[in-house]
Amino acid sequence: MKELICIACPRGCHLQVNEETFEVKGNTCPRGAVYGVNEIKNPVRVITSTVKIKGSDINRLPVKTDKAIAKGLMFDVIKLLDDVVVTSPVNIGDVILENILGTDVNIVACKKM
Repeated sequence: MKELICIACPRGCHLQVNEETFEVKGNTCPRGAVYGVNEIKNPVRVITSTVKIKGSDINRLPVKTDKAIAKGLMFDVIKLLDDVVVTSPVNIGDVILENILGTDVNIVACKKM
C-alpha cells in the first residue's frame, strides 16, 4: 500500500493506493482516484526552471515544460538546461528547446524579456 497526498484539486486528500490492484482509497472526488493510479503507473510532472539569457537586464529566463514529463526524466531535463543560453528578445510561449529527450515535450519561455 502506497500513501500519497492528492494534488488533483485543492483538498489534498490522503490516498492509499494498492500497488498490485491499483485500488484507491481516501479520495473524495473521482480525480483523486485517477491521480492515485497514474502516480503509481506513470508519475509525471511539469518542470519549471530558468536558463541563461543574453541581452536582457535580468540574466535568467524562467522556463517550463509545455506538457508533463515522466518524473524519472526530471534530473536529465534539468541537466540539459544548465548549458542553454538564449538571446533577447524572447516572448512568453517561445519554444526554447524542442522535443527534449525525444519525448515530444518542449521547453517554453514563461516571461517576455
